[in-house]
Parts: sequence; structure tokens; C-alpha cells
Amino acid sequence: MTSAPAAPAASDVQYISPVTGQRFAVDTPMWRDQGGSHLNLTLGHGLAPADIVGHERSLWRYASAIRVDAKSRISLGEGWTPLVARPWDGREVQVKLEYLAPTGSFKDRGTSVLFSYLRSVGVKHILEDSSGNAGASMAAYAAAAGMKARILAPASAPAGKISQMTAMGADVGLIPGDRQAVADMALREAEKIFYTSHNWQPFFIEGTKTLAFELWEQTGFRGPDAVVVPCGYGSNVLGLWIGFNELLARGQISRMPRIYAVQAAASAPFHAVWESGGDQWVPIKPSPTMADGIASVKPVRIREVMEAVRGSKGAVVAVSEDEILKSLRQCLGQGLFVEPTSASSGAALTRLISSGDIAAGETVAMVLTGSGLKATDKIASLVG
Repeated sequence: MTSAPAAPAASDVQYISPVTGQRFAVDTPMWRDQGGSHLNLTLGHGLAPADIVGHERSLWRYASAIRVDAKSRISLGEGWTPLVARPWDGREVQVKLEYLAPTGSFKDRGTSVLFSYLRSVGVKHILEDSSGNAGASMAAYAAAAGMKARILAPASAPAGKISQMTAMGADVGLIPGDRQAVADMALREAEKIFYTSHNWQPFFIEGTKTLAFELWEQTGFRGPDAVVVPCGYGSNVLGLWIGFNELLARGQISRMPRIYAVQAAASAPFHAVWESGGDQWVPIKPSPTMADGIASVKPVRIREVMEAVRGSKGAVVAVSEDEILKSLRQCLGQGLFVEPTSASSGAALTRLISSGDIAAGETVAMVLTGSGLKATDKIASLVG
């Protein structure tokens, strides 16, 4: 595994509308179709072990399966995070340390690939809305790429995350209200600045699919039996679904790992849809949660996330504030310094082990998405 083909040009991928089925060339950047729907990308071709660039210690070791122009690559060393065995409720689990990414969250996977694509098509000024981690990531990669960044965030967002954004030169606008109010403001500002929302941009998910590739490689090219991952708008859930499907299509894995999407019960729109048995948005009444990174009200890709969870034979799990806090203490007690959002995955894992949904002897990956360094004041108030 010492060499691989150069990353493919974007010409082998197209935008596709999930509503009309219409396809669009990606040489002109888009964030929605004429009818207002989000866009997906056509399915990629995956990879085999021989395609991996073994000396590359980032997600770009999978360059042959990432459909952007390699000459436009923007990388800060994202990806290839450790997968470590740790005890959890009497079981050994595989813990994926995504919080060790360059800006402290998994969002760097999507941002690196998205910004590489944007640079290839000439975008120089971007607009993002974020509760914190995605905005911090985009501020960093915009600085690395020499782009201007306008980032909207909730006025209640953690100060450390806002500091990350402003310190790296982003123009940050703090918006009163909940997470949906920020998204609504972004849609208005998108009339003037190209909207690169990680919730709308399918090339962001082209980056998060590399999480599936790493779990496959790091488990001896088998893949885990199950993955437990926090879910706000679903980019990690979709990345896992797409990446594992590409590996299935290439014959590199024999079965789809079950994907468990974890939400905070205080603000859990996907769980409401899951409970309804459908795939359409169900109105919820959100309340504050310590897991602010996964607080959402009306996600964009509801149908796709439901397909990923149901198609993988997983589930959407909503966990309480008490369960998240208990998991946070458990993580910290093992030297895993994560923000409360990340601890939601441990809370769900505890419940899934107790219920027998994850059986003894199965390989399970628990994904920890964001660093505790982004929420030190909150952690001190919760466990101090």
C-alpha cells in the first residue's frame, strides 16, 4: 500500500436532486436546485486496499476515492485519527478519537474536501452557519486557502468556539434565538455570499465518508459490526452510509455495519421522525441541551438519514441530559477529554449494551466527535 492513482477529477461525479432526479455538472458550484431542494452526489466508486496511499497520514490516503481535483487539495492533516480499545460497561469497545482533528472536531474531514472542491471551481468568499465546530473548522480552512469567511452562529454558542473563528480571521455574526434561527438568517444572507453550509453541501459528506474507510482499514479491512455516532444534522451518519456502501459495491466488506444515530432528547428531530415510522419532518419543541453540537430542529437531509439508519438495521437513539452527563464523567474518567456532545454516543452505547441491541462479541465503534478543550467552562460547571 505504497502508491495509488491520483485523486480523480470532479468530472466523474454529478450533483443529483433527490426530488426530481435531475443531474447537474459540478464545474459550477451549487447548494440547492431550482426548486429549493438540497443536492446529493452520485455514488462514488470506493476503493480497495491497494488504492491506499500508505505513507499519507490523513484522510487523503484515500485520494483515489475522493472526487475532487487533487491539485486543489487543502489539508491540515485531518483524518487518520486513532481507533483505540477501551472498556465500556464491562465490554471492550473501539473508540474513534475524532476530537483529535486539527480544529478539535470531526468537521475537518468534510471541510477539507469541500474547500478543496470550492477552490477548484474558483469560490473565494464563503458563508456558513454553525453552532460552533463547523464554523471553527471552516474558519481554519478558509484561512489556509486564502478565502474570506462569513460565519453565523447562535449568540449562545460556546465562547471558545467563537474565539476559534474570530482568531482565524472569520467575520462572525452572532444571532439571537435557537439553531434554526441561525439557519434561517443564513438562507437570507445566501443571496449575497455563496452558501457553503456543511448541512447543505454534498461535498462535505464526500469528506465525512472517509470515516467509514478508516474504520474499515483500522479493523483489519473488515469494518465494525456497529457504529454509534452523535447526530445533529447527520453528516457523519450519511458519510458512514455512503462510505460503507461504496466498500460493499467494491466487494471489500461482506455486510453493512449497523449505524446508531444519537440525539439529545431535548432537541431530537430525527428521533421524532424515527418514532413516527416515516421519513418526513415532525415538528418538535426543542429545549436547551448540554450537547449543543447536536441540537437541531429541522434538518435538511431527513429522508437520507432515515434511509441510512433503517437500511443499516440501526436506530435513532435519544438520550437524556442525565445519561449524557453520566457518559461524560465516564469518558473523562478514562482520559477521554471530550465535549458533552461527544459523550452522547457513550450514553447511547450504554443503553444499547444493556438492551442487548449490541451483542457480546460484536465489534462496536464509538465515535467521539469534539474536543473538551472547546467547552472547558461547561465541563467545569458540570463535573467540577
